[in-house]
Amino acid sequence: MSETDMAGEEPGLRQTIGPFQLFAYTLGGMLGAGIYGLVGRAAGELGNAVWLGFAVAMVAALLTGLSYASLGSRYPRAGGAAYVTQRAFGMRLLTWVVGLAVMASGLTSVATQSRVVAVNLLSLVPAGVPPLIVALGFLLVIGGVVFRGIRESMALNVLCTAVEFLGLAFVILVGIPYWGSVDLMATPSPDGITASLLLSGAILTFFAFIGFEDTLNVSEECKDAARTVPFGIVTAMVVATLLYMAVAVTAVSVVPWQELSHAPSPLSAVTAVAAPWFPGWGYVAITVFAVANTALLNYVTASRLLFGMARDGLLPRALARVHPRTRTPHVAIAALFVILVALVLAGDIGQLASATVLLLLAVFTVVNGALLVLQRRPGEARGGFEVPSFVPALGSVVCLTLLGNRVATGDWRAPALAGVILLVILGLYAIMRPRGVPQEA
Repeated sequence: MSETDMAGEEPGLRQTIGPFQLFAYTLGGMLGAGIYGLVGRAAGELGNAVWLGFAVAMVAALLTGLSYASLGSRYPRAGGAAYVTQRAFGMRLLTWVVGLAVMASGLTSVATQSRVVAVNLLSLVPAGVPPLIVALGFLLVIGGVVFRGIRESMALNVLCTAVEFLGLAFVILVGIPYWGSVDLMATPSPDGITASLLLSGAILTFFAFIGFEDTLNVSEECKDAARTVPFGIVTAMVVATLLYMAVAVTAVSVVPWQELSHAPSPLSAVTAVAAPWFPGWGYVAITVFAVANTALLNYVTASRLLFGMARDGLLPRALARVHPRTRTPHVAIAALFVILVALVLAGDIGQLASATVLLLLAVFTVVNGALLVLQRRPGEARGGFEVPSFVPALGSVVCLTLLGNRVATGDWRAPALAGVILLVILGLYAIMRPRGVPQEA
């Protein structure tokens, strides 16, 4: 893509993202703040074998991650999942649902993380300011960074990802002397490690690897996307897996898994034993960076998705405008800011965020299917990174299995709310009647 659009009338998105930046972008999306609490929950399921759960989850997540890597190398366009869905199936309604489902997931995440940042910042520096004001201020700062440019967004992401990485590396380093002190195959089940036990653990830890969907939406801003996107996704997933497994081994070696599973902050409990000299506020500060990074990445992703859908005629064309100086989709960023303020003012939207995760699993299923269709289409251009057809096929099966499990065994409120969100998305389609089709890459 050049820096002008198809008609040559407006500037396009700036291609500045290199392999390391995209690696950090993908890794930052995976690490997030979730791992800091997820280790305890997973230990409750798998006992000392929690590390094995992360390994199995990585294999399951890698199937869809490889599909996204292949699609990113084929079609480096903002719009991501929505674009490839339309290209594969040619169904505007399905494209609309996929695009808005991904956007809903990103927006609920940004709004939720804004409130979390506010609470943690005020615990570090009590300022007598209402958390809501801090949350809105944080949202304004993040929106400003996203508007300022992709370079600035990537720079902040690299900083936050480095802090997240160092926080996990610190836990590993102080806990290494404890390695070998427990049986890493011991589980809460009297039957030991079974397929059923591994499946339940993998289902729980699978969500620690979500982040590759963000990468696809910034592929248009990558230099040599055919190589950069696959490199960023695959290397980030491998590094995240090694980190997660090492952290899991450390955690159960330092703190018995029974205690770990009930700890409000599992990794804080680990450092309290392995490094009692480490200040208690340390992990609060790390959490702020982790949560802020998640919010930043989701804001960038949502803005590029909105921009891509508008450029392809599925949303008002004004949302596809690019600022001549910053080369960012400024109208889309401003529109999202208004929606985010409304979500933050709405209060606790935790259930809403859980519901959008279910929609994201459905999106993964569709995207895997899209790659299968495109691989078999005569004349379809191949990318710089191709995968065998069994990869997206198995990816679809895994995502459908996870979705079915979450609906069947989880809190009924999340699936019910997901259904409501889906109805709202369908209602918006009926009202707006989008008629555009994606332009060829």
